[in-house]
Amino acid sequence: MTVTAHIDTTRPVATLINVFTVSPDRQAELIDLLAGATEETMKHQPGFICANFHASQDGERVINYAQWESEEHYRAMLANPEARVHMDKAATIASDVQPRIYHVASTHRRSSAG
Repeated sequence: MTVTAHIDTTRPVATLINVFTVSPDRQAELIDLLAGATEETMKHQPGFICANFHASQDGERVINYAQWESEEHYRAMLANPEARVHMDKAATIASDVQPRIYHVASTHRRSSAG
């Protein structure tokens, strides 16, 4: 079964949006690192739901949109030395890293009738 982000204002999950600033020539390298870290480590952490990586068309940003069952699960992952290795390596590729935890405040979809 494929697990994808489920964006819903009634679902009490911790949403991580992490914005990485990167040199365009290293964007693919950063995405490969993040995807590998997710497969090897992050998805095996308690409370992990999903992670999605978005590459800006100008090559200068990578966005990680991830969901955790709770902020406590996310914080526990941050304290895990195995996970830290990957995050520290990502920080050597990116020139700036800005992780923030969010809650979904509003969602909107195109109606299926139109």
